[in-house]
Amino acid sequence: MDLSVVIVNYNVRAYLGQCLHSVFASECSYEFEVFVVDNCSSDGSVPYLKGLYPQVHFIENTENVGFACANNEAIRRSAGRYVLLLNPDTIVTEHTFSDCLALLDSRPEVGGLGTYMLRTDGSFAFESRRGLPTPFVAFCKMSGLSKLFPYSRTFGRYYMRYLDEHEVNDIEIISGAFMMLRREALERVGLLDESFFMYGEDIDLSYRLLKGGYKNCFIPSPILHYKGESTEKSSFRYVYTFYNAMQLFFNKHFKRYKVLIWLPISMAIWIRSGLAYLGNQFRHGKRSEKRQAVYTCAVIASASSLERIRAILEKAYPGLPHVFIEGTEESLPQGHLGFMKDLGDANMVVYDLDSYRYGTVLANLSATPGHTLRLGTYTFRTGLLINESSILS
Repeated sequence: MDLSVVIVNYNVRAYLGQCLHSVFASECSYEFEVFVVDNCSSDGSVPYLKGLYPQVHFIENTENVGFACANNEAIRRSAGRYVLLLNPDTIVTEHTFSDCLALLDSRPEVGGLGTYMLRTDGSFAFESRRGLPTPFVAFCKMSGLSKLFPYSRTFGRYYMRYLDEHEVNDIEIISGAFMMLRREALERVGLLDESFFMYGEDIDLSYRLLKGGYKNCFIPSPILHYKGESTEKSSFRYVYTFYNAMQLFFNKHFKRYKVLIWLPISMAIWIRSGLAYLGNQFRHGKRSEKRQAVYTCAVIASASSLERIRAILEKAYPGLPHVFIEGTEESLPQGHLGFMKDLGDANMVVYDLDSYRYGTVLANLSATPGHTLRLGTYTFRTGLLINESSILS
């Protein structure tokens, strides 16, 4: 077995279903297996997906054991020479696995690999590659210096934006959203540290790979991190959990600086968490007066899918001037790019994934990075229209 794909799920069955659809659309000459570890979801994920993907190995936990523990369960049962930790809110292309495995086979010194993550507006997600959060790098991140000097090798090391995002580069920290690992390296440095319940475990493992004598690598083979940017990263819970994970990381690896960093890190946790709480209280009052996000869509699909998508949109967003374009990858390989002037006020482009390859969709999306258009997808198999913030049927 060449590759074991491990996906941890917790109440995101539609996004996981889309992720699995992209995984099994892979045009990969390597042999791979897929494990889904369900952390006691309440949305019927397992029975729903078992019917759609009987070839998947499902592990059903009776409680939410956390990200690290769940991944470790599957890694221990898997057989691949390489292990891919993959978030359920991602889409891979037909060539993602082949690109990554070819690089790992050619560079035995690489212990872990991350890839080029797109946001749903086609822009590059900076967390695709990161520097080791030493006390100084963490200070630059928390103080805002990294934002002021994003391309500085001194102050901007957290996101390493001084590296060309279109080239293969050695990096320090790999994102846990897509983390391909050499099993030999895992056997040497150990699996994910289960002290980290959520966040920080990817940083810890990346650092242990470096300390174990391996290199970590970034490859510009695109994937989509579908919900990454819609996560409420300013929420009290996110900020508190993230900074506590960082404190755990510092306590584990930088004990000699504990006296110096304990107080500022603790202060950062409480200050950032408090600001997040106050901000959320303010936004809650605003949101109570607003409707759910409304999208005017440009739909590109086959004739049969167009009618199904039309019915979904008319139910969800009645009366809006959606644009419907009949086309497939064979007839309209450029997709929405050939109709930019005709899309009017559209703020979402919906692709029929039964008519377009994932690689083509992501290539078209990335051709207009940061554009107002967000990505939506549809497949006949599920009958769902999925975007970054909602699931329509």
